[in-house]
Amino acid sequence: MDLKNTSSRRHFLKQLSLITATAAFSPSLLNELSAKNPLPRKVGTNEKVNLACIGVGNRAAEIIKSLYKTGHCTIVALCDTDMGAKHTLEIMNQFPNVPRFQDFRRMFDKMSNQIDAVVIGTPDFSHFPATMLSMSLGKHVYVEKPMAHTFHEVELMMRGAKKYGVVTQMGNQGHSEANYFQFKAWKEAGIIKDVTAITAHMNNSRRWHSFDSNIKSMPAAEMVPSTLDWDCWLGTEQFHDYNKDYINGQWRCWYNFGMGALGDWGAHILDTAHEFLDLGLPTEISLIKEKGHNPFFYPYSSTISFKFPERGTMPACDVTWYDGLDNLPPIPEGYGNVTLDPNIPPPSSGKIIPSKLNPGKIIYSKELTFKGGTHGSTLSIIPEDKANEMASKLPEIPKSPSNHFENFLLACKGQERTRSPFEIAGPLSQVFCLGVLAQKLNTKLTFDRNNKQITNHALANQLLVGAEPRQGWKQFYKL
Repeated sequence: MDLKNTSSRRHFLKQLSLITATAAFSPSLLNELSAKNPLPRKVGTNEKVNLACIGVGNRAAEIIKSLYKTGHCTIVALCDTDMGAKHTLEIMNQFPNVPRFQDFRRMFDKMSNQIDAVVIGTPDFSHFPATMLSMSLGKHVYVEKPMAHTFHEVELMMRGAKKYGVVTQMGNQGHSEANYFQFKAWKEAGIIKDVTAITAHMNNSRRWHSFDSNIKSMPAAEMVPSTLDWDCWLGTEQFHDYNKDYINGQWRCWYNFGMGALGDWGAHILDTAHEFLDLGLPTEISLIKEKGHNPFFYPYSSTISFKFPERGTMPACDVTWYDGLDNLPPIPEGYGNVTLDPNIPPPSSGKIIPSKLNPGKIIYSKELTFKGGTHGSTLSIIPEDKANEMASKLPEIPKSPSNHFENFLLACKGQERTRSPFEIAGPLSQVFCLGVLAQKLNTKLTFDRNNKQITNHALANQLLVGAEPRQGWKQFYKL
């Protein structure tokens, strides 16, 4: 062990943990961090990965339990800005002797040398700083979908993963299940080819459907709960007074904090098509329909069109996204059953309110049409008579050697490669960032894929980077 390097890093982290209340960040400390990037610890085949958890309630609790259930990790630290609140108690009680923190910077200050990997299950807007600091310290990262809140943050995270040489995985868990292996096998066998259009739809009830779309400001200030470190919860975001409608899943409603239905479900519906059809980034994003447009939170319903150009021998492809209770997509003849798939996991509220149509996708190629669900749900060829005709031509689909959580931990030990690393999940997440910009600005955007710039809307192009981060949090964008 390089004791001098370890001491230097600890000094840096101690400085970093104290900057919350200061307005300046020392460039010399940043240079120190960049110059002495620690390599990830090599975890032995028979060892367990020492895992720190940033976010321990709601969906994060489910992720932690799934990772722990694999038997490949030891939980060594728990961190949540609302530690002790009702939704955190299950994990606190399951791991009563594990050190607890409310600020991930202080967690790393105290325990960096005891951590191999980090799982981040926090609101969308707070993924970025925790991920960047974790990677810069040589920690492997599992982060919930979507990867980050802005196009630029995703870009920096992809660069960071390469720079620091860590294992990464985005938490679209169906990407390690049957749909992943089926789509890959059908694409390689030429069953899925010449795809020209994809319809993606998510028409279940969302939290913002109960909000008044005519609100003129953010919600009024309320008393901060005694368990919550509100300043740390805000992270990079400019100051807002606390309101209960910002936390515990409600954050997904607001443009300032979440990514709406597209960011929430897009990664479970479009992930395999995006990867195996090599869609990359679109050239045009158009808001076709929007009901209840509001500068603060997501619309009641929206239809967004993404145009992807020709890619090698593959034709141009249009992807159309539908969300909202009153915004069902056109259904092709022979579609068949539309009832709710019992295999679709519930949202963090624990409840699924059935809609008139399963969340999922319809894939149109020049010869065949495919019907698919979400997460790990497999595709079927429609109509039924065409499926029967094709049955003998379909390749055998291999079984998954590991679920998404085990895949990440085995990759930390060098035994597998992650299936949704940042290099795969990043461009997918950036597609959603572009879609959200079209929603927010209620407009059509033209995008230069090569230079990664919006060419027809100056404000939208600025928003690829996003709002100015708060003082004390700017340094994460320089790691």
